[in-house]
Formats: sequence, structure tokens, C-alpha cells
Amino acid sequence: MERVLSVYARPPDPRRPLVCFDEAGKELQEHLRTPQPLAPGRPAREDSEYRRHGSANLFCWCAPHLGWREVGVTDRRTRQDWAEAMRRLVDEFLPEAEQIVLVLDNLNTHTPGALYATFPPAEAKRIWDKLEVHYTPKHGSWLNMAELELSARAQQCLDRRIADAATLAAETAAWTAERNAAHVRIDWHFTTADARTKLSHLYPIPQPDNER
Repeated sequence: MERVLSVYARPPDPRRPLVCFDEAGKELQEHLRTPQPLAPGRPAREDSEYRRHGSANLFCWCAPHLGWREVGVTDRRTRQDWAEAMRRLVDEFLPEAEQIVLVLDNLNTHTPGALYATFPPAEAKRIWDKLEVHYTPKHGSWLNMAELELSARAQQCLDRRIADAATLAAETAAWTAERNAAHVRIDWHFTTADARTKLSHLYPIPQPDNER
């Protein structure tokens, strides 16, 4: 936890931008009856019945100091999908960065081994060497600022039925473009000092030498 918080406390460095990465699922559901929109004197109406069309995965890259984010829609979230997401980060989104400071959850797909399982060894090493990786602790995914971005997206863009992955990609792309155009940033205030005060119950109690 303190390691991630110390990363967030660093001053912004254009050569080493901070990027937070997270992923979330979205069920694809189709209306069986056309919803009735809001009208004077009548609330919007939506039938409770729907048809399932599986689910899709959302990858979210978020640079909180730059006011930039990107979302990718995939069918799955395997280690190969994650490896491709890292390649896009390094080669497409921030190719000019000397190194990217990356904060993400400690999942079993988020490893250098995933890169080597997807790309030739030289390519896997090239991508991994461009990343300074910091994992959030177990049960501490709230430390990942990308969760805030996904939460805002869920409330403002995805809080409704979407029938297919193509529509999901189009809707999220439009929302992302609008948010990037406004340069919406994340102003993180929770510090190591705050953690030691407010989360003191998580810290071990030092023992005297004769009790160790």
C-alpha cells in the first residue's frame, strides 16, 4: 500500500508518465420490447424482460496526471489479452515515454510471463522493460485510480442495457473522447500519512526485542 501511495506522491514527469490499468466486465443484454422514453408527465419505462448476449471485457488505461484515458473492448481477459493491452500502451498510446510507471491489480494474468507466452522473447522483454510495475496489495484494489475511472464510466455511460460488443465499443469510445477533450484528471489526496492514521489497524504492532 505504502509503495503505491509513494508512487502517487511523485511529481508528474512527462518522461515517465503514471498510468493506472484495470479491467471490468459488462453483460450484453437486448431489450425484448422497445423502451418508452421520458415524456411530460410520464417517467421513462423499460420492460424487465431482456435477452442475454453473453458478456464483454473492458480494459481501462488511465493517466491521471495527463487527463487521458482509453478503453478497449475484448471478448475475454486472458493473459494474451493483457499482454496485447500492454503492447498497445507501450507502442500506441505512449510511444515517446522513456518508461511508463504502471499501477495495476496483482492478478495471475498481470505478469511478465504473460508477455513471454504471447510474444517472442525479445519483444516480451522490450515491452516489460518499458514498464515500472507497481501492484496494489491483496484486498487493496481501491488504491488503483483506474477503478475511479471505471466507476465513472459505469455510472455515466454503461448504466443501461447494451446488446452487443460493437455498440459497447462505440458508446465507450464516444464517452472517452468527450472526457479526454475536457482533460478530466484525478486529484488523489490519500497519502501515506493518512494511511498510517486512518488504517492503523492494518499495521503490525512492533514487539520488544525480548518478545520476538
